[in-house]
This record gives sequence, structure tokens and C-alpha cells, in this order.
Amino acid sequence: MSALTAPPIAGVPTVAAVVERVEPTAADTITLWSRLEGPDAEASREFRPGQIDMLGAFGVGEVPISRSSDPGDLSLVAHTVRICGRVTNVLGGLHPGDRVTVRGPLGRPWPLERARGGDVLILAGGLGLAPLRSAVYHAIRHRTAFRRVILLVGARDPQQVLYRREVETWRAEHGELEVHLTVDVPDDAWPYREGVVPVLFDEARIDPPITTVFTCGPEIMMRLGLQALSERGIREDRLWLTMERNMHCGVKLCGHCQLGPMFVCADGPIFRWDEVRDLMGVHEL
Repeated sequence: MSALTAPPIAGVPTVAAVVERVEPTAADTITLWSRLEGPDAEASREFRPGQIDMLGAFGVGEVPISRSSDPGDLSLVAHTVRICGRVTNVLGGLHPGDRVTVRGPLGRPWPLERARGGDVLILAGGLGLAPLRSAVYHAIRHRTAFRRVILLVGARDPQQVLYRREVETWRAEHGELEVHLTVDVPDDAWPYREGVVPVLFDEARIDPPITTVFTCGPEIMMRLGLQALSERGIREDRLWLTMERNMHCGVKLCGHCQLGPMFVCADGPIFRWDEVRDLMGVHEL
């Protein structure tokens, strides 16, 4: 467990960053590419797939956002932001040359080392591809460490597919990266599957004894998807998910991310399925 333990919060600096470019990523969603600056920039630059930052707009506040860039290329850091609240509305209006704050990286990463030698199944729903994108980059960069790398991507409609051009490039050009896509509500031009993400399970030809799963998406998708994969024979200690969206302060003070005896910001955001399975089934009063 020590290899997955979150770093001490006291050792995580807050640094300024200059926005270098802003990319439309999906409907109501952008990706900010920023350059870290200042004396603590070097300590903040390196990260492991799945770790997050508290991304801040000066004078407004912070939000927890996964790094969605390549951990093997540290020239810029990427944060994919859905514009849906007070802070994200400000972040969504930024332009190259504007500044943000970055407090991180925080949290336990995806345990990619536990998947070495076997198959990696990456299961993304909607905005959930953002916290998984760095894991995809890692798997491509270290492709010989894994047998198969399978990416299943689902969204509500084609306009909500994150990084669609890049995902389709992965599908077309990376013969060793197997990509399958589906949407709930297709348009006339959608060339892939229709339905929720589990409709892709048979198409992916999953080999349960040697498969490790990383997933992020709506909670119901993660819960039902991991349950279905467990029933297909994948061991529960090989099923992993992120609970990042429940975070608020990042320092274990506000209580917004408390999950039973755990705090997502201190004990996660990456959890093994059997650590949180029963807690995810409890309805809030």
C-alpha cells in the first residue's frame, strides 16, 4: 500500500502558471495548457497518472482537476475543465497569457505497475476520460510493459466525446491500442456503437484472469460497470476507480469528500473497488 499512499499535503506547493493555449475539448469543456513558473515549479512539474491539482482562478477559488497531459512530457501541464460553476466559468474565460494557480500534484495515482505483464482495460464515461488520459499516454509510452491496452469510451452524445480527434487517431493509428466508442444518443453521422459503455464489453474480448481495470465516469456507470466486470471474473483487487469529483479543499478540512472513514483528498482519489463498493451503495439522507 505504501507505493500508492498520497504525498504529505504539507509538502505540496502552490505555484503560478501561465496559460499557453486553450483548446475546445467537447461541448462546454476546454483544456488549459499551462507552464508552471517560480521556485517551486520543478517540485510540482512531475506527476503520476491519476494525480490531481487544485486549479485556482485568482480571487475566485480552486477546483480539483486531474492532470490530463503526458507524464512523460513535462513542458506543459494540461487540465480539462467542464464549465459548470463559479470557478470553472472564470477558468473557461481565460486566454493565453492569463495566469492560474496550481496546488499539486495530490493523491494516489493509477497503479499501472500492478497491471504490468497483463491487459489494461481503461473504461471512460463522459468527462471521465480526462483523469484517464495520462494513463493512456503512459501505456502508449511503455507499451511493451503490457499485453493489451484497451480503451472503452462512452458519452451522452457525439458532442460530449472528449478529445474526439485524438481518440479517433489512437483508434486508427495505434494498432497496439484498441479503442472502442459508444454514445447514448447518436446523430446521423456517428459511425460507432450506440448505448451505454457496458455494450462494449463483448466487443473488447476481455480476458478476465489477466485484466486490470481503471475507470472514471458518472458514479452509476462506475458502480454498475465494475459490478458487471466482477461478475465476468475480473478479481476485485484488479478493479480501480477515481472519486475525484467529490473533492473540494484538497487538505482534509472541509469534509465534502468524506467517504465513510476515508477522505478522498487524503486517501484517494484512486481507490480499489472493494475499498469503496459498499460505501457507494449507501444513499445520502
